[in-house]
Amino acid sequence: MGQKINPLGFRLGTTQSHYSLWFAQPKKYSENLQEDEKIRDYINNYVQKKLKIASVVEGITRIEIQKQIDVIKIKMYTASLKLFNEKNDKNEKRPRESEELQRNLQKEFSCLNRKLNLAIIRIAKPYRNPNIIAEFIADQLQKRVSFRKAMKKAIELTEQANAQGIRVQIAGRIDGREIARVEWLREGRLPLQTIQAKIDYCSYPVRTISGVLGIKIWIFIEGE
Repeated sequence: MGQKINPLGFRLGTTQSHYSLWFAQPKKYSENLQEDEKIRDYINNYVQKKLKIASVVEGITRIEIQKQIDVIKIKMYTASLKLFNEKNDKNEKRPRESEELQRNLQKEFSCLNRKLNLAIIRIAKPYRNPNIIAEFIADQLQKRVSFRKAMKKAIELTEQANAQGIRVQIAGRIDGREIARVEWLREGRLPLQTIQAKIDYCSYPVRTISGVLGIKIWIFIEGE
């Protein structure tokens, strides 16, 4: 097997499911797809600008959208709920961030003529999520930390979260070299050809002073 297939798409229907769950006629497919992207972009911008997250572990790892005739259900997966569950001051009538975000979404996408339901789900072990690991490495690279040191630290964090295996790959002008190259590290088991294996994957671009680097993460979680 070559390396041209996405590990998530390869396992759809077995260990993976779509992030968008809805049915549409062919003529309206692109419209619904653009609608999903706008919702995800709005939520990500809200978290980054309004809440001013201080750590990549507190960010949003995945957004699932399920559409029905009269309602749109949005599930946000995050490693920290404190961003949305802050208790309000008794003397201040200010809505919680989650309620305010849901109202803003309903107002921004009022043309949908459907009700929006927002649910926030906490991830128990954030460092088993490839998006968080990729953002961690990207943050280290932007701080001019050695790429090899950042990769080893990411592998160490994943092992502490009881993952069975991980592969980290960085491609581009690493360390500002003139010639682009690919560097990778692997630890533990990673059965990429086994469809039943629970393997999570992400591809993450990061901008540095030397150009754009591509980060790819594979994480194998046995028994899930």
